[in-house]
Amino acid sequence: MTGDITVTELKQRLDAGENIHIIDVREPWEFEEFNIKGKLIPLGDLQGKIDDLDAWMNEEVVVHCKSGGRSAAAVDFMTRQGFKNARNLAGGMMAWQAQIGA
Repeated sequence: MTGDITVTELKQRLDAGENIHIIDVREPWEFEEFNIKGKLIPLGDLQGKIDDLDAWMNEEVVVHCKSGGRSAAAVDFMTRQGFKNARNLAGGMMAWQAQIGA
């Protein structure tokens, strides 16, 4: 189950009570404005914090940002570091707010 995940799929799975690892690679001020309770690791900090995520190496990890660009870069980096199932949230928080609301 690699590749992008849609906002709708993620919302349905969260509503169903699934425990999904979510990483928000936006900046702290963006996180404060609106977030879906992911772990905040700004993209610029990810390389230095990647070892903290070793326990998630073989688990599904959904990464998101504002529109999908930074999170795509993060997923690419994580995959190269050995993460087996890092997925980008297609459209990021802009899509989430447009489809789900705040």
